[in-house]
Amino acid sequence: MDDDNDTGEPALEVTDGWDAGDLGCGELVIVLRARLAALEPGQVFELRATDPGVRHDLPAWAGLTGHRLAVAEPPRYLIIRREES
Repeated sequence: MDDDNDTGEPALEVTDGWDAGDLGCGELVIVLRARLAALEPGQVFELRATDPGVRHDLPAWAGLTGHRLAVAEPPRYLIIRREES
């Protein structure tokens, strides 16, 4: 992954990823939920998605589920798996 970002912080290490292509948000979040469940808390997942609705729906979904959307630069999104509650 990238060495550093613009803030000088170390880049996030991606654990897993998925290219969802133009899959719509309804189906996308179902698959994404299962993929994130397979990760350990704090691990980073890279999603690539080109559906125009993702840029609006993914931040809302992350907020509702407790996952952290660390990067949202369509079509690339980095999601940090939530801590267990």
